[in-house]
Amino acid sequence: MVEAATNWSSLLSADEARQVRELLSRAAVVDGTEPVSEQAVHRLGGRSDTTHLLATSDGDIVGYAGVEPAHDGHPAMVEAAVDPKHRGAGIGRELVAQALQCGGRDARVWAHGDLPAARAVASRLGLAPARELLQLRRALGEPPLPEVPTSEGVTLRAYAGPSDDADLLRVNAAAFDWHPEQGSWTQREIDERVAESWFDPAGLFVAVDSDTGEMLGFHWTKVHPESGAEPAIGEVYVVAVAPTAQGRGLGRLLTVAGLRYLRDRGLGAVLLYTEADNEAALHTYYRLAFERYHVDVAYAGVAHTGDEG
Repeated sequence: MVEAATNWSSLLSADEARQVRELLSRAAVVDGTEPVSEQAVHRLGGRSDTTHLLATSDGDIVGYAGVEPAHDGHPAMVEAAVDPKHRGAGIGRELVAQALQCGGRDARVWAHGDLPAARAVASRLGLAPARELLQLRRALGEPPLPEVPTSEGVTLRAYAGPSDDADLLRVNAAAFDWHPEQGSWTQREIDERVAESWFDPAGLFVAVDSDTGEMLGFHWTKVHPESGAEPAIGEVYVVAVAPTAQGRGLGRLLTVAGLRYLRDRGLGAVLLYTEADNEAALHTYYRLAFERYHVDVAYAGVAHTGDEG
């Protein structure tokens, strides 16, 4: 029998974090999509603002929910997963209901892949779509990639190490001041990613003013290793352009440079994530032959599905 999902914690033990990661891996294999975001996985270890909710059965963790608190006018965000062997018993609905209550007014829950089971939970809880995050993909062979465009007075170089970090955070914060997750990056987020096995400084492109050296934008690429029958795939991980440098074609310049780098590493395809209502980004990516592949949906109470802020 599954215990009531009331085991709240602000800090998971090493064993609890291990069990949750293993649960997430099992769910990903069955569902064909990661059940929570990369950021949520990072928050399993060490101290963070995340509140964790565990559902247990005979001492084993069979369900998990994490609550990122509201901040800077953005609502609290919930991510949840249930062990595939324990689905169909109402665990997911209970986890989501309690996590949303913890998150407070306007809290939202992510349904990664917007799978039928997640839609069913949302329906039973009276939730409606409030936000969509699209995954786009394209092959790196055909159609051919364009040449890297130029922009007068701009030099493209690779990440120079920690000396670039303050400028990365400055550009990121300015470019994503509207974004609830990306816009809140701190040095911790950079350090966590630089420590990952996939990090390659040659794949972090920086655009600077040729005269002053001021950072104007960056493109951080990522390579996902092969997994089972799935081949390795590249990712347009973050593209950020300082608002003061917009209108100079830097978004396309940085994106194409990263795509060609991923192609030259021998990868056959690339993915990226973008908000469904980010028309400027979608225009750029569709012109580069990206196509819609997958959608993540954030659900909220019907009374709270309007614009954030």
